[in-house]
Amino acid sequence: MFVLIARPLVFGIALLLAGQAEAQTPATVPPERVKQLFELLDDPSVKAWVVEQRKQDAGPTEAPAKAGASPADASSDAVAAPGQMNTMASSTLDRIKHHIERIVQTLPLLPGQFAHVRAKTMEDMSGKRPAGVFLLIALFIAAGLALTWATYKLTRPFRLWIIAQPKNTPMGRAKKIGGRLLYSSMLIVSFALGSAGAFMLFDWPMLIREIVLTFLIAAVVTWGVRMYVMATLVPSFMKVESAVEVRALPVPNEAADHWSYWLPRIVGVFAFFGAAFHLLPGLGIDPDGMMVLSLGADFVLLLLFLFAVWRRPRKRDGAPQSGHTGATWLLTAYFVVLFLERIAGFNIIFWFTLAAFFLPLAIVLTQRGVNFVLRPGSEEAGRPTIPAVTIAVIDRGIRMIFILAAAYLLARVWGLDMQSMQGSDTTTMFILRGLINVVVIALAADFGWSIIKALIERKLGIEVPHPVISEEEGPILDPQQARLHTLLPILQNILLASIIVMAVLMMLSSLGIQIGPLIAGAGVVGVAVGFGAQTVVKDIISGVFFLLDDAFRVGEYISSGNYKGTVESFSLRSVKLRHHRGPLFTIPFGELGAVQNQSRDWVIDKFNITVGYDTDIDFARKLIKRIGLELAEDPEFKNWVLDPIKMQGVQEFGEYGIVLRVKAMTRPGGAFGMKRKFYVRLRQVFKEQGIELPFPTVHVEGLQNPHGAENAPLEIAPALKMAAAQSHTIRRRKKAGATE
Repeated sequence: MFVLIARPLVFGIALLLAGQAEAQTPATVPPERVKQLFELLDDPSVKAWVVEQRKQDAGPTEAPAKAGASPADASSDAVAAPGQMNTMASSTLDRIKHHIERIVQTLPLLPGQFAHVRAKTMEDMSGKRPAGVFLLIALFIAAGLALTWATYKLTRPFRLWIIAQPKNTPMGRAKKIGGRLLYSSMLIVSFALGSAGAFMLFDWPMLIREIVLTFLIAAVVTWGVRMYVMATLVPSFMKVESAVEVRALPVPNEAADHWSYWLPRIVGVFAFFGAAFHLLPGLGIDPDGMMVLSLGADFVLLLLFLFAVWRRPRKRDGAPQSGHTGATWLLTAYFVVLFLERIAGFNIIFWFTLAAFFLPLAIVLTQRGVNFVLRPGSEEAGRPTIPAVTIAVIDRGIRMIFILAAAYLLARVWGLDMQSMQGSDTTTMFILRGLINVVVIALAADFGWSIIKALIERKLGIEVPHPVISEEEGPILDPQQARLHTLLPILQNILLASIIVMAVLMMLSSLGIQIGPLIAGAGVVGVAVGFGAQTVVKDIISGVFFLLDDAFRVGEYISSGNYKGTVESFSLRSVKLRHHRGPLFTIPFGELGAVQNQSRDWVIDKFNITVGYDTDIDFARKLIKRIGLELAEDPEFKNWVLDPIKMQGVQEFGEYGIVLRVKAMTRPGGAFGMKRKFYVRLRQVFKEQGIELPFPTVHVEGLQNPHGAENAPLEIAPALKMAAAQSHTIRRRKKAGATE
């Protein structure tokens, strides 16, 4: 770890203190007042004032350019000569050209500026050598590492508590990750106190104090990033059991090891470059020199990013990762474009390009991390879950923080002051203020909708519309939950439409558009549509009353006119019915009429059984009752039966037997299979007890025998017998249906 921190430190100290003795002769340092003049001319507010004065004092022709103008002025205030076309493309090319010329002109001056920095630094440090400063920084870094090691030894009980948290529950994983982050914060504070804090206890010369403290802060930042990356990704060298399950992101071991190696190094180099660039302007490096040095730092960071991208692991979970090469080339092109924007001087475009990639990346990683950490627990732990509302609040809250932070940073890069924007009446500031309000309204609407959607999905996630049978409990069909499954989807659509309309109106109002006429026009259009679409309005109003009357719910079997089936879903205008044979009916509410609900509370099924005239009716009644009790105790049907199958009595004397009336009371949907099994069991028992189940037969007499025997019965063809039996059966069924 010491090598990790000290490696960029050596480069930063060398960049800050090393002079090049063999470099060409340094350029003459301009007088102090001239230098102040150049700095004043580089000030953006002074440049804006000069441009405004030029516009006010300009005559028919442009005033001649000021003598002695710096290249920066030429690049920023370039004005096209009379008669010359000054298009946006030519202006952009001129800016790039002047920016590159500044870089080329500044390169020969850098050795002289470094020599001046070295001389000034050696003078202010009272002859102390750069090696002594480096040794001092290394000493206090070692002190910080020593205090971190002591903290690690003293906090063993806390580490054991983190290890003891369960990994198969969402709360256990959240505690593990939270504990690791808290423990990492303790180690970071220990390193900061042991290094920068210990350094502050002593009295040092001003320049040494500034240099050492700045680089120690960079070391603390590097150490902090390393600790947090390890706590989040849990690389394999930490030897954590089941590391894949307790990470904050769903990444394999190869990816965790890769980014745990590269991210601290990239941030470390960036931090020490930042420390050096913080010190160099005060030691005599002018803005042009800082610009050239920043390009060198950007090139080093570009190489580090490209190394990290091209060395990414190509396999995930033992299988080749698809699209790896394409993604690598896209990332390479993206970072190269960023570097070219820095070379061309497009700083504002650079920051927007940077945010356009890293902001969505941070949002996606946050969403995956939250869903991964708070996923439902394992079967062994009883599958505990975190409420969807909590997950939505955490996810959207972090998303809002990222977006607002990115907007604030971009506003700072653009040079916008939020307080000055409130009192500014310029068109640009008015538009920017409106866009900021639009972003805030969109974030608020997204946050509110995510919470509402999570609440509705939590209610809809309970699987209750269809009965569930088990050996211990009866079929469960919670009326309240079925009612929620019916109404909540419609309420969800209404709320979504309301939020969208309100958000759009508020956005238009924030942009200065009068929404009063829009609302009035929408009302007039609504009245016109209502008159022109009376059928649709009738369907919607009928659906509202059907739902208020609780006529049917999702999962119930209903019939209305020629339509019957299970209610699958609703819309504002119609209901979808799934027929038991498969077809799906979409019926407008206005066409339903009277609805017969066959899935409420209980159903009674009545049917007939025909026995011979010589059957003992009382004995048959006992047999039917016994079979009904057996089926009521059958594990397949006992949870459906409310009242066992039993005989009500003699229905009628039929043409070829006595018709017995039988009934059973069951839960909705449970009588069909039991009725089939009852018929099979009844035939078997009646056959064993000698009870006849008569069936229609046809006996024809009185026809002449073609062979001369007058009294001999005529033989009937089988086809004629079958036709007669079918005709008799049809008459019997019609008569039984009319009786019921």
